[in-house]
Amino acid sequence: MAGVEGRSRLRLVVIQALVFSLFATLFVRLYYLQVVSGDEYHAQAADQSVREIVVQPQRGLVVDAQGRPLVANRASWVVSIDRTMLDKLTVRQQRVLLDRVGGATGQPRGRIQRQLVTCGDDGSVPGVCWNGSPYQPVPIAQDVPQRTALRILEQPEDYPGVIAEQQSVRAYPRPYGINLAHVLGYLSPITEDEYDRARADGDRSVNGASAVGRAGVEKQYDEWLRGMPGYRRVAVDSMGRVLGEEDEIAGQPGDTLVTSIDAKVQGVVEKQLAATIRTARQTRDEVTGRNYEADAGAVVVMEVDTGRIVAMASQPTYDPEVWVGGISKKQLARLYSEAAGTPLLGRATQGQFAPGSTWKPFMTAGAMTHGFGPETRLECSSGFQVGNRVFKNYESGAYGSIGFDRALEVSCNTFFYRVGYHFWQKLGSDVDDVTAKDPLVDEAMTFGFGGETGVDLPGEASGRIADRRWKRQYWKQMKDYYCGIASKPQDADTSDFVYKFSREFCIEGYAYRAGDAVNFAIGQGDTIVTPLQLARAYAALANGGTLYAPRIAKAIVSPDGTVLKRIRPRKVRDVGLPTSVVNYIDNALKGVSLRGTMSWRLLDFPLEQVQIRAKTGSAEVYGKQSTSWVASYTDDYAVVMMVSQGGTGSGTSGPAVRAIYEALYGVDGMTIDAARAAIPGVVAPDDLPSFRRDGSILPPRTRRSR
Repeated sequence: MAGVEGRSRLRLVVIQALVFSLFATLFVRLYYLQVVSGDEYHAQAADQSVREIVVQPQRGLVVDAQGRPLVANRASWVVSIDRTMLDKLTVRQQRVLLDRVGGATGQPRGRIQRQLVTCGDDGSVPGVCWNGSPYQPVPIAQDVPQRTALRILEQPEDYPGVIAEQQSVRAYPRPYGINLAHVLGYLSPITEDEYDRARADGDRSVNGASAVGRAGVEKQYDEWLRGMPGYRRVAVDSMGRVLGEEDEIAGQPGDTLVTSIDAKVQGVVEKQLAATIRTARQTRDEVTGRNYEADAGAVVVMEVDTGRIVAMASQPTYDPEVWVGGISKKQLARLYSEAAGTPLLGRATQGQFAPGSTWKPFMTAGAMTHGFGPETRLECSSGFQVGNRVFKNYESGAYGSIGFDRALEVSCNTFFYRVGYHFWQKLGSDVDDVTAKDPLVDEAMTFGFGGETGVDLPGEASGRIADRRWKRQYWKQMKDYYCGIASKPQDADTSDFVYKFSREFCIEGYAYRAGDAVNFAIGQGDTIVTPLQLARAYAALANGGTLYAPRIAKAIVSPDGTVLKRIRPRKVRDVGLPTSVVNYIDNALKGVSLRGTMSWRLLDFPLEQVQIRAKTGSAEVYGKQSTSWVASYTDDYAVVMMVSQGGTGSGTSGPAVRAIYEALYGVDGMTIDAARAAIPGVVAPDDLPSFRRDGSILPPRTRRSR
């Protein structure tokens, strides 16, 4: 019995010792946490209750040459959801919250949930998903009524993790009703990859909720326009509700971009282009027997002595407002839709078309510096035979033996066929020789065709010079495809033309034959240009031979009105034409306006005061209707207009080009000096809008005009 009691007391002592040691350990640990490390943990707890909120800067304005706002800003109430706070709720609480937010903002819970999914994650829907940083609150409703935003702010217990705040979004004042979408561009949220790269580069001007430029000048000058964000530290409770404000670091608004665009001229250009397309669609094509499709068009107005763009329009176009606050999947699909004409594609800089007869002045320049001259006379016959094919004049017209000047006036194809054939026969009849010289190809390249112009807009197309090297390269790329068609019996889906072409291409598609050379000489075949390239080249003819990089921007101005940077005209090169050749072409193009293919559209126009030099063109495209062109210039401007599948040059585009010149000069029998002085909205090349000390722009009427 005594032994049993002894063992019991021993066990009790052991248990007491264990309990004591546990309490001692707990006491030591509590002492360490509360006394030794208390300050550290207190700081961490305090830090967890303070949130840093990014204050987005106001983006810089975009204004025209007179200071008229083209892109401005407006305040918008935006409702966002913090996904970090949302994840702290139960599934049921999340459903209740999203239903409540959906009821307030007028959208179903399912759409809100889709907006909260990061693009690229499972279940993400393009055009709806969140394309920004995963660490930022996700905007789920823009332009909500103020009363809705205030209700969310006043009832935080009902809207945990939901933020309602005013943000600055883009606005489009549209002076003179202009659109200008392809020049201005648009914004969209920064992607996670872009944000990570910016942070790695030390760029503090963007954050996870930034909107960045995606096209037009918004993209080209994004770093100037975006400004610098501010930061506000606020105290929050465990549910993310704001308890008070700690401190704030002020942001910096973006800089203003001054452009060379004249909104008044731009308004005229856009209206004329739209009206021309409408009229063309109501006009019967005598070749096909149906109305012209007129599926696209563009106009460029450029200062010939600087390369500055005064106006630039493209059709089809879109409303830049669709990007404000996020674009819907349906709206995005339409912008890329071929059925809608691919409105996102700016035809002035990205559209590529055969130039047709507007090409002939440059072929004249190449010929007259390589053996031909003003005294040259060639036959303008109704047709010109090359091999077993007869190349026709337009409507088989014939004008006898004429010079380059008359050939330009009447746009004689067979005259230029003979020029192209001459150089092919003399220098390049060996179809295997890809290094054979061709003065006409060289001249086209000298005038900048086949390469980007260097305009300060992203996404410019380079066009194409369809010379020997290009044809050889194209054959290598496509021979397997066409040989595949040719190797099989012709089926019902393959036309006779395609089948025959495939057989010829497979065997000798690399060969640069006489037919290629004569087509090149009249701007047909596989050579394509952009309207901007053509305008720049005609401007070089106008100014005596200087090729400029086209410019939209004139200056960057800080929020306080200080001019930070003047964007000067940039000379690319001199085309190297003798003055006698430039003058000869200039006089010939005057003849086009006075008695040639453009003359019937300029009846009663005061050409003595405003001397328009012009060239019309109707480019043929296989399987489509003709492309209408008018390329022209005066001492001040180059004006180029194109309507795809629009018909003849002067017939379709002529009236609009005349109307644009009438708007530029306000012609009414005045002298040329008075006409120039009357140009609406145009200022001297280095003039800028006047800014007050607070950065606001003085009204145009208070400033000097040229």
